[in-house]
Amino acid sequence: MARISHLAQTLIPSEIIKLGNEINDRIKQGATIYNFTIGDFDPSVFPIPQVLEDCIVEAYRNKKTNYPPANGIPELRAAVAHFIKSELGLDYSPNDYLISGGGRPLIYAAYRTICDQGEKIIYPVPSWNNNHYTHFVDGEHCCIEATPESNFLPTAEQLIPHFKGACLLALCSPLNPTGTLYSKDQLTKICEAVIAENKQRSADEKPLYILYDQIYWTLTYGDAVHYNPVSLFPELKDYTIFIDGISKSMCATGVRVGWAFGPSVVIDKMKGILSHIGAWSPMAEQVGTANYLQQLQQVHTDLKHTKENIDKRLQAVYNGFIQLKQQGLPVEIIAPAGAMYLTIRFALKGLTKSDGTRIETTQDISDYILQEASLAVVPFAAFGADRESDWYRLSVGTCKLDQIEPMLRTLESAISKLI
Repeated sequence: MARISHLAQTLIPSEIIKLGNEINDRIKQGATIYNFTIGDFDPSVFPIPQVLEDCIVEAYRNKKTNYPPANGIPELRAAVAHFIKSELGLDYSPNDYLISGGGRPLIYAAYRTICDQGEKIIYPVPSWNNNHYTHFVDGEHCCIEATPESNFLPTAEQLIPHFKGACLLALCSPLNPTGTLYSKDQLTKICEAVIAENKQRSADEKPLYILYDQIYWTLTYGDAVHYNPVSLFPELKDYTIFIDGISKSMCATGVRVGWAFGPSVVIDKMKGILSHIGAWSPMAEQVGTANYLQQLQQVHTDLKHTKENIDKRLQAVYNGFIQLKQQGLPVEIIAPAGAMYLTIRFALKGLTKSDGTRIETTQDISDYILQEASLAVVPFAAFGADRESDWYRLSVGTCKLDQIEPMLRTLESAISKLI
């Protein structure tokens, strides 16, 4: 008889966190590594906004250290509702918001609320953690492998044939890990098909819900525009659950303030699930965030500053990879559009190293660029994609600007040695 549950036996821990920890251990041992793995921020490079910090510290000084309400303090839910309505035009009651310790518990609660064992769950790969959440609820994996031709976003034509019988469509835009986002045309086609699918279902059938993770929506660059299902089609308000928060927009990954909003029939049950888990955001952080979000002009100033600093790094790495490609090196990169990530490719398979051995697998690529170029990035396999994909995520959240040029020159030298 098994000593632990089947779920625990078969669950794969986060490959990204595992890789990041391994790299950090090597750095602590004295290795010089350009660590572009974790989707986090180095506080010495990207501190949280000073006003937000002051508001949180003030909340602690005012002894705001007791349990918060299970769905979040009223002041924060009201502040978030006002912020989202002001910035995105989405008009939801504060009662339709649920506050939690970042986005992860909210996504987990949404899966638990919507999905029954064996039900079909549609999600793209690469994407962050949908494969693991589907495993948690013992759902039927319907993973759609996206391609570089569509910027690694699954197209409407790929998704729509799978809608029949599905209970959940999990989308993220801007997307982790790719830093790309849905165009208005593609999202419109997907939403129209969801509406059509739900009209075909009887009143006693579960609808097809959209889980829309927009945690990176404030981080878009150039001409890129963030779109969402409900703004495009208000009738999807009953079927769309949004995941959002300050983790990425405010460089506040460790502050742990996230929110979900959507139809009350789902949000109320998510609240019930999280009330048993206790995954709420701390009281002082909630009070501080509520006070901060009420200062919209300050929020705009801080968002602009964060975007500019991330964009500088994205553009510097992007331009550097374009130069490497123009020199004839076997690399590719997709132009950054959103979030804090770049999609890069090392087409090194079949090439021979100086010791005479050949690079045959994606693991060989990862090992080579780490050992010879001191560069650590995350393979798309860690996001559910094909294990032998040679595409990677590069995160700039811990990147100092003066690191980029030496990283590129070291990478150039390492790849140039291959024949």
